[in-house]
Parts: sequence; structure tokens; C-alpha cells
Amino acid sequence: MTTNKSVLAWVKEMEDLMNPEKVVWIDGSKEQIEALREEACKIGELIKLNQEKLPECYLHRTAVNDVARVEGRTFICSRNEEDAGPTNNWMDPKEAYPMLFDIARGSMKGKTMYVIPYSMGPVGSPLAQIGYEVTDSIYVVLNMAIMTRVGTKVEEQLGDNENWIKGLHSRCDIDEEKRYICHFPEDNYIISVNSGYGGNVLLGKKCFALRIASYLGKNDEWMAEHMLILGIENPKGEVKYVTAAFPSACGKTNLAMLIPPEGYRKDGYKVWTVGDDIAWMRKGPDGRLWAINPENGFFGVAPGTNKKSNPNALASTAQGTIFTNVVHNLDDNTVWWEGLDKNPPANALNWKGEKWNGPEETAKGNKGAHPNSRFTAPAKNCPCISPAFDETAGVPISAIIFGGRRAQTTPLVYQSRDWNNGVFVGSIMASETTAAATGAVGVVRRDPMAMLPFCGYHMGDYFNHWFEMGEILGDKAPKIFNVNWFRLDDNGNFLWPGFGDNFRVLEWILGRCDGTAEANETAIGYVPNADDINLEGLDMERDILESILYVDNEKWLKEAEVIEEFYKKFGDRLPEKLASQLNALKERLSK
Repeated sequence: MTTNKSVLAWVKEMEDLMNPEKVVWIDGSKEQIEALREEACKIGELIKLNQEKLPECYLHRTAVNDVARVEGRTFICSRNEEDAGPTNNWMDPKEAYPMLFDIARGSMKGKTMYVIPYSMGPVGSPLAQIGYEVTDSIYVVLNMAIMTRVGTKVEEQLGDNENWIKGLHSRCDIDEEKRYICHFPEDNYIISVNSGYGGNVLLGKKCFALRIASYLGKNDEWMAEHMLILGIENPKGEVKYVTAAFPSACGKTNLAMLIPPEGYRKDGYKVWTVGDDIAWMRKGPDGRLWAINPENGFFGVAPGTNKKSNPNALASTAQGTIFTNVVHNLDDNTVWWEGLDKNPPANALNWKGEKWNGPEETAKGNKGAHPNSRFTAPAKNCPCISPAFDETAGVPISAIIFGGRRAQTTPLVYQSRDWNNGVFVGSIMASETTAAATGAVGVVRRDPMAMLPFCGYHMGDYFNHWFEMGEILGDKAPKIFNVNWFRLDDNGNFLWPGFGDNFRVLEWILGRCDGTAEANETAIGYVPNADDINLEGLDMERDILESILYVDNEKWLKEAEVIEEFYKKFGDRLPEKLASQLNALKERLSK
């Protein structure tokens, strides 16, 4: 237990507020974690799975009204409403604190309050940050022990420092009407009540790692971004690193754990996963941008994950994993979900714990796992986890990649003209909805830098921070690119194979970074010639590749009109540099 006076005072305050029967400090030891697993199984919070097939793996079910992040109940509680910006829900801290404390008051009576000291990033890294979360959920404790570095070593690193993030979580009554996930960026405080679902209650995840950290980064010249981090090793053993941001359903995790095409593997190319979701980046002593993955595990969506779509992600779940809201196969005490294979178990329980005959229910179109069912898996399980995963200095970034899902308009890949133009490219990121998602096809949804739900302050100021970082990095700033794996033909078929073949595009991107790859200058940026993308071993016609590299100025002029309308929502806090970039694009397109 810590001797840090600021921590002790706050924990006492939490104890007085929620009145638990006892308080347990998490030390991170294997013995304590194992004891908590046993306790969670005894009280029904976890189900122990087949320890031969899935060692140290457990199943958890949330309440049926508590299965996903709740953006409508998520608030930025800045002192001035304007500072939260038009893309966030806002609540006045003067109203939020009393309301939240009233909801939490006495909520842990007869329960245990767990105190979790955790580090976002390798302990001792100059890019890492420390937080404390109090919770009444063993599920939260065990997930945080996978997703972050927890325990005594974190407390020793913090010492007497008062610079840490407070996190209060209480399940209360799992009441939807009183469910709130609130962030107080000016106070380094997060409060989550009436939820037990991971995305709302693992406070190191999106709450700290993006919403609070993005605000911290703005004030201290660093960046907290919704980005994977990937290392690409060439046959000489040289590794270069890229980060990439994608909205949901755009293949982010698949890219993070990409397996290169067979020909590249035979030549000695390798891909290393540093992170699949979040990157914290700061200017290093050498002037370059360096990044860490602040997390220690993967909080992945289970449905659709299989040996073909993402074998490395599936392998990551083989040990020490907590599965949430998936199917429980009673015959061998394992788990199943839609897309794992084509053999749904007949003797099973669905995600709600109801009897479920897989073949019969699947034939009726009834799913056994919740569409947002999850696995929380240790990153170290991943077969392609980077040797630099725990490097306290992080890894140097050569390129930043943005992407979206566009059937037309956006080419397979293009490079921005410079850093400021790259910020513009990130700010206009968009994806089109699919019929499966909404029933409305082709509706364009903007998600700048994939940060729309996760930026902890006004997004206009966020864009400006990107411009400031460009000035800080100068000529050592990473090159910025945009990719689109999702171009369609007239029949709705994908024109680019995607998955491992995306490595071919990464090869061109790194070639542009080191000055060895050619490109054509277009109105939107630099686009490869068809000859610049290696098609060896790929059954693809050159004219198809040419078609998805083509920049249609007429379509982009229409796109520019929509971008202009989107920018209006940021009012007078939209940086003038973005407006100038848009005007310059229009001029180039008109020529």
C-alpha cells in the first residue's frame, strides 16, 4: 500500500462516500489475482472455462441493458461549455460532481472496494501516466490487470508525486437512467456509475487513454491518438514503425496484426504489433516523434475473429483471457461466437445465459454471442507482438496513416503534400455506412482522426494542436498518408483484396518515407503509379489497380462542398489553416 498522501486522502474520501465493508489494495501479484478469480467464480461474476483447452480463461456476462459504450451518457465536464466543443456532451462540473456522488453514495455497503494503482504505458516510461481506479467489481480488477500494468511497482514509480488520474467506478444498480461516464479534464478525474461493461468501466481505456490524455497532451506538447502502432521489418533486419487511425469496421485490428503475403515472408519481411488501438506520442531527444502503446492487452470484438480473418488475434485469446457475452459451449466448457467457425455448439448457453441450440438457432438467424461481445487478452500472447513492446523510450514513427471506408472517390492510397495538408487529410476522414449497419447505404459519416467520440476537448482546438505538433517536429515530422481498402465495382464487389495484401501498400508508404518510391502529384496529394505497387503473386489486373488509384476531380469537388459544410460545426474555433487547406484543394481541383 502506498504512502502517497494525496492518494491516501482520496481513497479515504471514496471509502467515506461509498461505505464498503472492506478495502482491498491491488498489488499485482499472481497470488492475489488467482484469489480474486476464485472469489469471482464463487459469487458468479466469472465462470471458469476448460483449463486444458483455455488455461486461465474465464467467461463473464454483463446485464442485458449494459452491453456497449454509451456515447449518449458520456460527458466532458469542462468548466466552460464551449471548451467541450460541439462533438461532445457537456455537463457543468458544479452539477455533475454532486449528482454523481449522490448516485454513488453508500453504493458499496456490504461490498469490497478495490483500489487499483495502474500505469498507462511501461512503468517508468517518460511517456507513461499513472492512475488509480476504485471499483466494486472483480471483473474490472481482473480486466485492468490485463489491460494495464497494475500493482506495487506502479505505486513505487509514483512515489509522493501528486500528478495522477482519479477514477471512481461503482456498479450501483446498473440503472440505465442513472448511467453516467463523466470526464473532468481540468481536474484529472473520471467517474463512471451504473455500468459494468468494459468500455464504460475500464477507466484506463478510452476514458483515460484518449479523453483525459488528449487534454493532457494538448497542454504538454504530446499526442494521445486512437491509433494502432505497427513495426515493419525488412530482410536486412531494419524495422520502421507507422501509426494508423481508422473508424470502426475499417480493419484496424487486422492491420495491427497483419501477416505479409507469402512471397514477402519468404524474402524475410516481418510485421510486429506494438499496439492495436491507442498511441501516445511525444517528440524524442533526437527530434523525431516517438510512440508507446499505453495499454498492456487487447480489448477486442469477438464476432468475426477467426483463423482466417485474424489468426494472431485469435491466438492471443488462448490463455489468460476474459471472454464477455459470448456463447458458452457446455459440452467441453469452452466458448464460441459467430464467425469463429461454422460449427455452432448444440448444447450451449447464449450470451444471456439462456439454453441455446446453435444449429437450430443459427438457421433461424438468432445469434448466440452479442454483436459487441469481447475478449480481454494479454498483448504478450500475440505471436507477432513487437520485441519493442515494453521499451520505455517507445518507438520512432516514420509515417502516420489515416483511412476510411469509401466505395468511390478516395483512392487506394495517397500521400499528403506536407504536415499541414496531412492534418487536413485527417480532419476529413470519413466512412460510408453499409446496409448491415444501418439500413441506409452510402451515408458518409465524418470521424476526424477517428477521434470524434474520444476527444476530451473542443475538436477545433484539437486540430490546432496537430498544427502545433507539426511546428514542434519541423522537418523530422512523420509523413502523412490516407488509405482506402474498400473501393467497390458497379456490382458492389471489393476491388482490392485487403488483409495481408495491404502490406503492398505499406511497402510503398515506407518507400515514400525513405525517398525510394515514385508517385504522381494530383490535386489531393501524391498517388503511386500502378507500377509502384508490387502485384507479384496477386491475381489482379493492372487496369483494376489503375482504376482504384485514379483521382476523379469532379467527385472531389463535390466532396469539398460536403467538407465545407462539416467544418461549419466547429465555428470560429476551426483553425484558419484548415479553411486555407480546403480552399487550396478547391483551386487545384478546378484547374
